[in-house]
Amino acid sequence: MPHNIILITGAGGFLGGLLAAALHADPKTSDASLILVDVVEPKAPQGANAITIKADLCDKAQVNDIFKTEFGIPDTVYCLHGIMSRGSEDNFDFGIKVNVDSVRSLLECTREYGKDSPIKFIFASSLAVYGGPLPSIVTPTTTTTPESAYGTGKLLSELIINEYSRRGFIDGRILRLPTIVVRAGAPAAATSAFISGIIREPLKGIESICPVGNSIDSPELDLAMWVASPQTTIKNFLLARDVPAEKLFPHTRVICLPGFTTTVREELEALESVAGKEALEKVKFRDDPVNRRIVSSWPARFDIAYALSLGFLVDEGGMEPIVRKFQEDVVAGIA
Repeated sequence: MPHNIILITGAGGFLGGLLAAALHADPKTSDASLILVDVVEPKAPQGANAITIKADLCDKAQVNDIFKTEFGIPDTVYCLHGIMSRGSEDNFDFGIKVNVDSVRSLLECTREYGKDSPIKFIFASSLAVYGGPLPSIVTPTTTTTPESAYGTGKLLSELIINEYSRRGFIDGRILRLPTIVVRAGAPAAATSAFISGIIREPLKGIESICPVGNSIDSPELDLAMWVASPQTTIKNFLLARDVPAEKLFPHTRVICLPGFTTTVREELEALESVAGKEALEKVKFRDDPVNRRIVSSWPARFDIAYALSLGFLVDEGGMEPIVRKFQEDVVAGIA
């Protein structure tokens, strides 16, 4: 099988676009042939050897077609597409169709076209697979009991990927992502969207709604969250491709990517520290019990020793460096 043919589904999304650019910029993959797929035709990084495809991944025939491009069969699949958390909660059937059924179709093609040499299948999962009573620190053996349609969909796909890997159909790597902050672009249909929104919009001089608490003094602002920067997350996506399969746990392909614990209050303090009181005043409070319930069900502290032993990276310095980096991107016109 030719080397460095990389398929990304969800390539038109925030992380998909960053991943494509990072693969093109990395010396190890700068010559890669990129197959970039999404429901809206994605943009390719300038100068990249790339095919961009508009496809409905809920259509099995269209999924099959993306394995038959002029580039040939991919040796790596990054599965990043999906309906975000609040969107899944509000439209259960569509969420399952996209977050489970289309992933299964993609897996079947990965299995079929990788018969001679199992294809690496890197899946973007989520800490939303957790819920219910949790230990103070989540470990690799903590039971998953999601409390949202999004988390349930992600967990169902994880189980199938583990089974396909166990049987040698694919070489799976399941990355449970922290909440990514700060996400550039328009707000997503995610329960966690406000975690970026209360930084992103104020730094652009726009008001943002915080759905946790009704004022800056609300105790609800002490809600703890497990987060990571997009820059570190993308570096970890690249690293995931190179981790030898024999170094992974024999019973699961799940890796909880490193993050750090912060609170809504600490986010707002970092915003004020970087951009001043004027930026903080752009945040308006409107408590949303459904949103707060879902985010509160997610764990906020993880044992990351396993991920670090595999070479994955963690952000240093808390929220302030992340807010400052985003402010620099806004000033530069790239956020």
